[in-house]
Amino acid sequence: MTTARNLLIVAMDTAPDNPVKSGELSLALAGAELIDLLGAEAIELDEDRIVPTGGAAPTDRVLAEAAAALRREKPYEQLGDWLWRRGDSLAGAYAAGLEAEGLLVHRGGRRNPFRGDELILIDSPARREATESWNSLDPALVTLGEAVGVQGERDTDLPQIADDRVAAVLAAVSDALVELEAVRQRRSIEQAGFDNVWRGLDE
Repeated sequence: MTTARNLLIVAMDTAPDNPVKSGELSLALAGAELIDLLGAEAIELDEDRIVPTGGAAPTDRVLAEAAAALRREKPYEQLGDWLWRRGDSLAGAYAAGLEAEGLLVHRGGRRNPFRGDELILIDSPARREATESWNSLDPALVTLGEAVGVQGERDTDLPQIADDRVAAVLAAVSDALVELEAVRQRRSIEQAGFDNVWRGLDE
């Protein structure tokens, strides 16, 4: 299991009571992929740029797609640019993968917040592994999950991120989430102004 798959499963497990927005989740999944690719030695970081190493392709299908999508010419892609490019609708892609594997099933009365469909997670080794990683306070997983609003109970601090590269990815995800919220607020203000103009014309 990858950090990204674990993140999606944990987010979906909490979604009925605490829906996670797909935009935030997609950015976090793109960051989780980078953490997984670092762990697989498929990439390195040169300051804030992602440098492919030419290592073996990951065995996970979606992570292999992420590796194939890396920019391989200088100047290599910056962390923030990757998050926005790769994170476009990524939550839906991961959810579709889980559905294809039979880990998501149709069931009435439960709405999937990521695809607008009635899909729920079945009990599976993948789901139990994700829950175990979350409960064991995997620092990268919990940091990403809490950043997008996954709520959990813990009475201890998270272990420190020992890998500076992972810390850099997590910081980039945090910056992207702040930027996303700023974009949403700006659009909301612009739309409110537009609505006021039309309301004034109608009066």
